[in-house]
Amino acid sequence: MAANEYDAIVVGSGISGGWAAKELAEKGLKVLMLERGKNIEHIKDYKNAFKETWDYPHRGRRTQEMIEDYPVLKRDYPLNEQTNGMWANEQHNPYVEKKRFDWFRGYHVGGRSLLWGRQSYRLNKEDFLANAKEGIAVDWPIRYEDLAPWYDYVERFAGINGSKNGLDVLPDGEFQKPMSLNCVEVDAAKRIQDTYKGSRHLIPARTANMTEAKPTEGRTACQYRNKCWLGCPFGAYFSTQSSTLPAAMKTGNLTVRPFSIVSEILYDKDKKRASGVAVIDAQTNESIEFKSKIIFVNASSFNSTWLLMNSATDVWEGGLGSSSGELGHNVMDHHFRLGASASVEGYLDKYTYGRRPSGFYIPRFRNWGDDKREYLRGFGYQGSASREGWQRNVAELGLGADLKNAVSEPGDWRIGMTAFGEMLPYHSNRIYLNHKVTDKWGLPVLEMDVELKNNEKLMRKDMTQDAVEMFEAAGFKNVKAYDSGYAPGQGIHEMGTARMGRDPKTSVLNARNQVWDALNVFVTDGACMTSGSCVNPSLTYMALTARAADFAVAELKKGNL
Repeated sequence: MAANEYDAIVVGSGISGGWAAKELAEKGLKVLMLERGKNIEHIKDYKNAFKETWDYPHRGRRTQEMIEDYPVLKRDYPLNEQTNGMWANEQHNPYVEKKRFDWFRGYHVGGRSLLWGRQSYRLNKEDFLANAKEGIAVDWPIRYEDLAPWYDYVERFAGINGSKNGLDVLPDGEFQKPMSLNCVEVDAAKRIQDTYKGSRHLIPARTANMTEAKPTEGRTACQYRNKCWLGCPFGAYFSTQSSTLPAAMKTGNLTVRPFSIVSEILYDKDKKRASGVAVIDAQTNESIEFKSKIIFVNASSFNSTWLLMNSATDVWEGGLGSSSGELGHNVMDHHFRLGASASVEGYLDKYTYGRRPSGFYIPRFRNWGDDKREYLRGFGYQGSASREGWQRNVAELGLGADLKNAVSEPGDWRIGMTAFGEMLPYHSNRIYLNHKVTDKWGLPVLEMDVELKNNEKLMRKDMTQDAVEMFEAAGFKNVKAYDSGYAPGQGIHEMGTARMGRDPKTSVLNARNQVWDALNVFVTDGACMTSGSCVNPSLTYMALTARAADFAVAELKKGNL
């Protein structure tokens, strides 16, 4: 094989890109993975993994310099001293907000797989049917049964802990043993179960934190440090670095090239296929072309869409995949930042084990079964109970021994939870290229035109009211609702801008995640989603990627690509 020629190119190295590289390399293809940012090596480059609060000059908080450098990231919790340098440089990589959109990006090998919240849930059967039933957007071209074996496959490899609960709304999977609920959560689960006669459930969160080691893969069980987003030297949570990348590298078939900004997919008009990609070296500005038989686009939803929009513009004004008029439209996220908190009486003789990096989950119950609301779809809750620590305010005590004794003892128990709601795929919610603004490398940037609609606003009323009601039913005190406000993007679950569908006139991708306009180009990150459900989507990206890679290799061997 000639230099700069590969069987497959994978654009992006995050959750779905890592899976694409692993699957394609393990099936014998010579694979090139292109990442626009720097390399981060597992263990070696987790520079803050063993630091404590007092090891940071500003105790882990954000500085004025960081606030100035990150005008978007400063809007929410990701900007802090502990993860400083792990988010995209906003001066080098600007974007335009027609309407506010908080876009939090990780430009480095591993992408946001090093920074994600690890909540891992399957979509349910109804999630794949809802659009067709309700006349929303377009029908998914696949059903739950098509993806179920691939959910099994990726769960076993990634290492997902969870309990099997037999709920149609939240399908069971191939789990390691769950992280246990604590004493307050166990009692809350029983009271909620009894009060709502089995129609609502509080269960252990299902997360990509291993509770059982995988020594043959160099991965250890979770150490209960709750420092996941600093990089896990133990490999206990799923990331590209700890899981898919080592597996791909083990084959000898993968080449990883960081600092490689893919600016265009090269399109052969005669063959109606992609022939490779054009790359700008982020450090030298050198232009390079790489050739391949198939291309997996996994740069994260919006960047994948940007790449399609910036490709084959001599054939389609809107770019590769734009013939349907849907490319860049149907932006979805999960709206959240509201719920309830409460104080818990008693349990003062009980404490928690370690620093559990998860909590509990309450699956969707609205618009499910016999429940019908004035809005469509629903929401779930993520939360936890814990005892107040030394940082609680002890205003009535002064200095000296009394203060020391007070803060060395744990405080009262508290519980809180946050609702995550589904956002419908509206055609008017869109992103598009703005050629008047360019990034450091002279490339056009994205402009965001996304907002919450009435359906989501109606849903948010129940998201707080139901949280309060359940905590009161569980017997908690001083129950308070909260709504911190939400801007699209804050869920960091951007989806839908190159959706799957059954018809090339109304969708960008087919049932196998192939771009209708170039069947050797696959998109399997969040851009492909036809609807968003209310559960965290990363597990679905993994399953879709593994499924598409299996199909791509089979088609390649048949000579169809």
